[in-house]
Amino acid sequence: QVQLVESGGGLVQTGGSLRLSCAASGRTFSSIAMGWFRQAPGKEREFVAAVQWSTGTTYYADLVKGRFTISGDNTKITVALQMNSLRPEDTAVYYCAASTKAFVMINYARAGLYDTWGQGTQVTVSS
Repeated sequence: QVQLVESGGGLVQTGGSLRLSCAASGRTFSSIAMGWFRQAPGKEREFVAAVQWSTGTTYYADLVKGRFTISGDNTKITVALQMNSLRPEDTAVYYCAASTKAFVMINYARAGLYDTWGQGTQVTVSS
């Protein structure tokens, strides 16, 4: 069974930076894309960023574009999220996810197309 484990969350002041990491363990698998989602208290899980391995194309939610950068290594099944210029509204539990479904290439923001998820890591941005 594949497991995704996130790390790097924590408490940071407004304008600060954090780097989240996600690594897979368990049996070897080949994903089409990996991404990051987040969920704030009382809100639905929302897409943050994704990377499609075949083309290296990256995708970002409008709210984080220009501030967050996703990167990774498909051979090592790792993905990172560099978060700069953090704002209080970025406070959430951040989840790493991997997809083996072809449809994710045309709908990378749809959480239901990701079939493996991490447990999440808390990011808190103080004002």
